[in-house]
Amino acid sequence: MAGVFQAQKTALITGAASGVGFAIAKLCRTKGMHLALVDIDAENLSKAKSMLTQLDPSLKTESYTLDVSDVPGWKHTAESISRTLPDIDLVVLNAGKAFRRQDQTAGRLSPWLDGSYWRKTLETNVYGPLNGLQSLLPLLLASKSQTPKSIVVTGSKQGITNPPGAGNPAYNASKAAIKSLTEHLAFDLRSDPTTAPYLRPPLDPWDEITKPAGASYPSQVAEELLKGMEKGEFYIVCPDGETDRALDQARMKWGSEDVVEGRPALSRWEESWKARAEEAIQADAKRGRG
Repeated sequence: MAGVFQAQKTALITGAASGVGFAIAKLCRTKGMHLALVDIDAENLSKAKSMLTQLDPSLKTESYTLDVSDVPGWKHTAESISRTLPDIDLVVLNAGKAFRRQDQTAGRLSPWLDGSYWRKTLETNVYGPLNGLQSLLPLLLASKSQTPKSIVVTGSKQGITNPPGAGNPAYNASKAAIKSLTEHLAFDLRSDPTTAPYLRPPLDPWDEITKPAGASYPSQVAEELLKGMEKGEFYIVCPDGETDRALDQARMKWGSEDVVEGRPALSRWEESWKARAEEAIQADAKRGRG
């Protein structure tokens, strides 16, 4: 819902001290919105608050240092927000991280032996958004404003295409879980007559917010979010600079059809399927380009 990007409305953004979160906060500020900034990095959060306040000192800019995996911390933060910014219009659950394994030995099986790596990844990337929803949904539902609300959850294309070569199965799994839980949230909000007119969560499966070759800058991701919400899109897939939309869609389609066609899991990367997969994907992408 693009209508949420309006003057005097309020946005709450996690992971707001840098990267995509900060870019979205800056976009919201240019629209005249009040801000609640949440991040684990207190030093960068202070800098972000200062920079955003300078853009328009007349607007509220509150900051909250929080590890999104901390349930009591979320409860305390939600209570503070309800006192200072009683009406939240846009929630962006963006905080996430690709953790490095303690055991950096080579080999496809090494990630499966590091339980700490899995726990940290899922606690931040899956339970972080869930903790935010459990703490913030009551605030959204208690709002006396009749204007629409929106929830955005930052995902990743890695949660859709699931590339094994990334060497980070926990990250891929966490983003696949985000896709699933946000789809369920959207369905439940649409189906509940008490919330359907007011809450609609788009899902944005973006790549990691670091800037490797071909990736988008955070400001570009924020603009894609705005454009997608203006169109009423649920899945907002950010271009990565190297892969066009038609090829992205063809790869996603191939992955989902592994189940329908009875192919091996992740057949696109399976030696006996690689050539066939690439040929079919390129042909499908060519058709998509017209």
